[in-house]
Amino acid sequence: MAKKYNISVEATLEVIGGKWKCVILCHLRHGKLRTSDLKRHMPNITQKMLTQQLRELEQDGIVNRISYNQVPPKVEYELSEYGQTLGTILDSLCAWGELHIIKEYGDKFAVLEDNVLNNKQGELLPGAAE
Repeated sequence: MAKKYNISVEATLEVIGGKWKCVILCHLRHGKLRTSDLKRHMPNITQKMLTQQLRELEQDGIVNRISYNQVPPKVEYELSEYGQTLGTILDSLCAWGELHIIKEYGDKFAVLEDNVLNNKQGELLPGAAE
């Protein structure tokens, strides 16, 4: 029997929902990363959870796992062509999150980690209203 959804957003959340998947996808939007790179960018995720989330995203066709035949073994992850279609959604989530942080805390830099995903020039992200 085919799965039934109440509304289509349920299908989206089934694939990218949860605490970590969107964060992983945002990092992968900047290019291929090894598991260790993702772990370094996301220090609060456990190795087990990172591995599980990557496997689920791979099963759903959102990320590609690239294994290199070398010693020591090397594995990288990248957004698949299908995963790249989530770009607009991820941009919107980031923009809304930034507006929410500013509303709640006033200064986004007081609560945002200093990393490659956070805009350091003090400008709003694309799609964010002032």
